[in-house]
Amino acid sequence: MGAIKRLNWQGWLLFGCLLMLWEMGARGAPQLQLYFPPVSQILGAFLEAQAGGSIVRHALATLARFAQGFFIAAALAVVAGVVLGYSRLLHSLFATLIEFLRPMPSVAIIPVAILLLGIGDGMIVSVTVYACVWPILINTIDGVRSIDGTLIDTGRTFGLNRARMLRQIILPGASPYIVTGLRIGLSIALILVTTAEMVAGSSGLGFYILDEERAMNSANMYGGIVLVAMLGYALNRLFLIFEARAMRWRHGVMARQAA
Repeated sequence: MGAIKRLNWQGWLLFGCLLMLWEMGARGAPQLQLYFPPVSQILGAFLEAQAGGSIVRHALATLARFAQGFFIAAALAVVAGVVLGYSRLLHSLFATLIEFLRPMPSVAIIPVAILLLGIGDGMIVSVTVYACVWPILINTIDGVRSIDGTLIDTGRTFGLNRARMLRQIILPGASPYIVTGLRIGLSIALILVTTAEMVAGSSGLGFYILDEERAMNSANMYGGIVLVAMLGYALNRLFLIFEARAMRWRHGVMARQAA
């Protein structure tokens, strides 16, 4: 019941109205249907491709690369972010390098990745890791550096070793920032996987969308785009559920403090 109450009915109603306008506009202008096919035609092509299994295989390939890239990036960025956030010396050494590389558009390294790694899953995953690392890393560093120094000093006074300091003070204090970075990285990972598949893939939804566009199968092309959007939406909703459960302890602490 709680999930139903939180459902944005107004937003879904607007979305449905826009789809109806698209359907009527496409039906009323047959000369444009090659570029903007009716929604019903897109849905039919999507269901047909799903029944045939082709789009499912491409979706599974994309999800596998996405999962590899996202989880590798999350592990590397959280560990590096905690270290750089805790050590002022290391942060000062690497801050300039991070600020130089972070604003670079991640798609710009795809040619370099192809040159070094060739065309294949390794290249796509590597590009995804590179793009996904930065928001998680920056947010983790900021989260660790935002922890009140008094808490660190108190932990040292009570003789906490580094492992217990990490587990009991640093990670709980930085967790809201880390979760925010992970959520941003989630969408970036899907974007980069799809983009890399378009540039140098032989499978995956990015490849499927571009291949159908080249074959002038616009309904199938839009079906692939719709599936990417659905995956992005589903992944975000799943992450919100994970975030609500993982951060439940913090919400309880904040409620007790407010009381």
